[in-house]
Amino acid sequence: MKERVLLFAIVFGLGVFIYIFQSYFNTLWGLAFLVAAMALYAMFTSLAYKIKSRQMQKYPQIINENFKPFVSVLIPAHDEESVIAETVENILQMDYEPFEIIVIDDRSVDNTASVIKDLEKKYDKVTAFIRPKDAFPGKSAVLNDALVYAKGEAILVFDADARVEKDFLKKLVPNLEPKDVGAVQARKVIRNKDENILTRCQNNEMTMDTHFQVGRDSVKGAVELRGNGELIKRTALEDIGGWNNYTITDDLDMSTRLHIKGWDVRFCKDAIVYEEGIIYLWPLYRQRRRWLEGTIRRYLEYAGPVLTSKDMSLRTSLDLVAYISQFIMPAWFIMEILIRGFKILAKDAPPHMLFSSIIIGCVIGIGFFTAARYSLRRYDNMSRLDAFNQAFETTIYLFLIWFPLVLFIGFKILFMKKDMNWGKTAHGLVQREHAIQKAKEKIRLAKEELKKLLLTK
Repeated sequence: MKERVLLFAIVFGLGVFIYIFQSYFNTLWGLAFLVAAMALYAMFTSLAYKIKSRQMQKYPQIINENFKPFVSVLIPAHDEESVIAETVENILQMDYEPFEIIVIDDRSVDNTASVIKDLEKKYDKVTAFIRPKDAFPGKSAVLNDALVYAKGEAILVFDADARVEKDFLKKLVPNLEPKDVGAVQARKVIRNKDENILTRCQNNEMTMDTHFQVGRDSVKGAVELRGNGELIKRTALEDIGGWNNYTITDDLDMSTRLHIKGWDVRFCKDAIVYEEGIIYLWPLYRQRRRWLEGTIRRYLEYAGPVLTSKDMSLRTSLDLVAYISQFIMPAWFIMEILIRGFKILAKDAPPHMLFSSIIIGCVIGIGFFTAARYSLRRYDNMSRLDAFNQAFETTIYLFLIWFPLVLFIGFKILFMKKDMNWGKTAHGLVQREHAIQKAKEKIRLAKEELKKLLLTK
């Protein structure tokens, strides 16, 4: 109820502001100012990264070889029989000691439980944890249950489709050493990015996220955890009471609670976790819907603690405000268009008033395009032409995915009952698609062989 009331107050206040002041001022200047402020902040974080990079070249980070905390790797798995064995075997190859792997079967209805039991028998480092069928649902509850049995001073969380290089932990762990650091997030990359345009855009989206996370890390801002490839100090976990069982985005919720408690969250771009991109549109919408709903709900839920926290640094607070503007901007833009359109239909405003709103929309699109192209050039080392083309299609993708979802999630929080529909991401589709293609190819070859035999007879 608190989230609904607060969101209603924000939406109502913004709507009244736009509707009334359009009669006296051109409120597009306010939207233009917001977009300009977002662009300036992005430039500021980019500059901070460049300064930090130069400092690192002059004074390289000294790695403390004695800092090797015991790491417990937790892998929740719900109906993941097609991918979990390969994931565990990949993670076992990490060149780091000491670590353990706890694979958690979360009420699966397929053969996941038997697969991870076989893995436990095969590998000494692997422990199978089978949750009862009546256990509390959700990834947070899964991780909280497994944490009781974890021995590690640091907890590393992977999704069931994760893939890493051997030196993953060697790159990630040193970032956790400072006393004020509570967690570190690895860079995420889509490993099947060449599957189709959706997976390509998802990878470009994550490359943009890397760019923004690196910038936020450079100014010691509110870096966020991303669920897959997050390393958390056990003392920080205990300080905030573990994961929140009543959230649909465990990583984002934990990020905010860590910041409120004064813990720093870092980002390591050199440690990469590869995951499977979604190859179909509807499952992609379901996943992004969950991400966006979790993002907005956690800001509404923790608005009071964020504003009143004595432990959160000023830089983190300012960075959080700058990040929230990413959600205010599309909401403002959509309401601007709707109200102007209503006034034009009611003949309270001339039709050309809509043109200025469209121009601002184009400016927002150019901002997305510039950020995407810059990210692809810097982190994926694309050529100028490839970066241009992919930045253009990624900009269209961002508009089509995120803007409609902002409206839907706003409507859902305001008028629909809150649910814990976690919206599980389907894994193993890549393997199944490849298996289907191989089967089709075998059938085609068999038909050709049959034709040849018939012709020879």
